[in-house]
Amino acid sequence: MEILEFTAEEAGARLDKFISEQTSGELTRSAAVKLIEDGNCTVNDKAVAKNYKLKSGDKILIEIPEAVDVDILPENIPLDIVYEDNDLLVVNKPKGMVVHPAPGHYSGTLVNALMYHCKDSLSGINGEIRPGIVHRIDKDTSGLLIVAKNDTAHKGLAAQIKEHSFTREYEAVVNGSVKEDGIVNAPIGRHKTDRKKMCVTTENSREAVTHYFVIENFGDSTHLRLRLETGRTHQIRVHMAYIGHSVAGDEVYGNGKPKSLMGQCLHAKKIGFVHPVTGEYLEFDSELPEYFKKFLNGKRKI
Repeated sequence: MEILEFTAEEAGARLDKFISEQTSGELTRSAAVKLIEDGNCTVNDKAVAKNYKLKSGDKILIEIPEAVDVDILPENIPLDIVYEDNDLLVVNKPKGMVVHPAPGHYSGTLVNALMYHCKDSLSGINGEIRPGIVHRIDKDTSGLLIVAKNDTAHKGLAAQIKEHSFTREYEAVVNGSVKEDGIVNAPIGRHKTDRKKMCVTTENSREAVTHYFVIENFGDSTHLRLRLETGRTHQIRVHMAYIGHSVAGDEVYGNGKPKSLMGQCLHAKKIGFVHPVTGEYLEFDSELPEYFKKFLNGKRKI
């Protein structure tokens, strides 16, 4: 078990944010929250909440438990690799594939496939459950995802995500008629009663900004292009539902799924970033998948 000790020099910082910053991102904010909630972090020898506001001179003690062995095995699952070099790869993830193992999904995930393809060449910053995973998209969202092959690449990509300098564009079909382009600037946080859901809230939330652009209006639904300034969990799905235009097929934030869809009609279409090793700007665009094009054609009555 690793033990870390810190002293807060200034007052006002949230405990979970302070821990992440003091460990230079080695412990992500979500990892810090888990340590606090599991009782592995104390302030002045007392358990506190993750949103505890530090006071000058507070003594923070963190106990990092030994990693639990989880049998995550490489699996020969075909990958649609858009780009690959010695430091990273860009994968076009199909709809229905889980990104990383979790209870109930320890096989058939993108991580299982990456472990087979990359062998030992994946970053270890997020631990053995999420090797190489810098950011993620939902199981029923298709599209482009970047994977880091080493810790240098991982840190460089993570820094760009934190600075909001990534180019991330999606396409979606949403319910209802959206007549003009717009922007949603509304903070997102965890739902108070349903902890699996996110919502627009001012409590324990983070800034979230989504730009949307009308591609085609079908009257009862609209095909949109969406550009993210921030990358909050379920951001597009939450923001679209918030303005009354939930993503078609979204069973969590919308009104159920059409028979022709399995999950939300949402595709991560374009991604752009500065290569963390070479400094070159790279940008990739993926074709809309068949399920998406078929759904559009149904709306056009083709």
